[in-house]
Amino acid sequence: MSDTPFGFGLPPEEPENGDEGKKNDPAGGGHGAGGPSPGNPFGFGAGDADNPFAAMFGSLNPNDLGAAFQQLGQMLSYEGGPVNWDMAKQIARQTVSQGTADGTKDESVGPVDRTAVEEAMRLADLWLDGVTSLPSGASTAVAWSRAEWVEATLPAWQQLVDPVAERVGMAMGDVLPEEMQAMAGPLMGMMRSMGGAMFGQQIGQAVGVLAGEVVGSTDIGLPLGPAGKAALLPLNIDALGKDLGVPREEVRLYLALREAAHQRLFAHVPWLRSHLFGAVEGYARGIKVDTTKLEDVVGQFDPQNPEQLQEALQQGMFQPEDTPQQKAALARLETALALVEGWVDAVVHEAASTRLTSASALRETLRRRRASGGPAEQTFATLIGLQLRPRRLRDASRLWASLTDARGVDGRDGLWEHPDMLPTAADLDDPDGFVHREQLDFSELDKMLGEAAGGGKPNLDKDSGQDDEGDKDK
Repeated sequence: MSDTPFGFGLPPEEPENGDEGKKNDPAGGGHGAGGPSPGNPFGFGAGDADNPFAAMFGSLNPNDLGAAFQQLGQMLSYEGGPVNWDMAKQIARQTVSQGTADGTKDESVGPVDRTAVEEAMRLADLWLDGVTSLPSGASTAVAWSRAEWVEATLPAWQQLVDPVAERVGMAMGDVLPEEMQAMAGPLMGMMRSMGGAMFGQQIGQAVGVLAGEVVGSTDIGLPLGPAGKAALLPLNIDALGKDLGVPREEVRLYLALREAAHQRLFAHVPWLRSHLFGAVEGYARGIKVDTTKLEDVVGQFDPQNPEQLQEALQQGMFQPEDTPQQKAALARLETALALVEGWVDAVVHEAASTRLTSASALRETLRRRRASGGPAEQTFATLIGLQLRPRRLRDASRLWASLTDARGVDGRDGLWEHPDMLPTAADLDDPDGFVHREQLDFSELDKMLGEAAGGGKPNLDKDSGQDDEGDKDK
């Protein structure tokens, strides 16, 4: 994370030696001697301590000064929700423009890569048709630059982060004594603006870094992009495959299979998106803010030193409630993520194993990458108090594969018809028991209820051992 609070000042240029350049720059971000420092958060030049005007303006030209005050004014005038998403977008775009640590800069996607992505997605859908009963879920296939990924996914990040940020905003007011709350109207407004900017800067930088790592719109197991739009990032796919020793076409096709499989689930399981986002929000509701740490920050709050709030957020102020309800919420979320990723893993492997020589190697690479997470994912874990990671991916993948063997493709995919039909965390511990357990057939239940409503008498005796004539004919 940059030490520059809230992105004040002009964006730093990328040092030639990547991360090492940042480590050698104590100001963070390559501003040099005139850059921001803990005692000079706005980057207003070093100057003479006895001359406050020289200290503030000594090293700034008028353009730099105007930009700094403009950004400060935007921050303090913000009156929106708990996160300043305009600032988040601006910081994310700046982060993307600086390039990744290996020196790779973002670039517009050319016609050759766009065509290659479209063809890979078409072939991926063709292969998936033979291994799943869920039809294609993507109406369009697109190739995104990193900046385009930022633009397309910010609405989903807003849905994920706002509930947690709202809790922090409420906690910032609660830590003030009651008598101060009644008198601190202007201060509270400023703190809300500062809090929104704080989150906006941190989220923006994390999204910008993550844009340099992701290869599609579903990397974290959630549908981050617009519905029906399958997306791949050619620049990041090249970076991922660079050291694998696998042909570029195979890497792209394998990732297209994963993206297309996710799209099928999210398009044809109508309750799944709200189920996943609802599980995240349910977990967020059980997070408590470390008020002791927040009280220390607010008690020592200095408007001239706003990076205190930023540093507190970077260190993490969130603690999950140690209650049965919170543990159950976490189990539901982790199980849901594991079931989605496990189904995708099993289906993609079935489609690719006989067609791509590198399928097994790519599968293991993606599994490890998904299990470990990257720096940006760790940042989000700090920001929202939650790691969006399928901890039981391998268990879920084995269960889905066993279901395919035991019940066939239709029987396996039919479990997505209703959330109550899906395996639970306990079922991941005993996959054989779940696979061979008799499942409730919702279609038969609907038929029986319809017959009852129409005056017919449904046959509810399942233990008689005798089927009526109508059942024999089925």
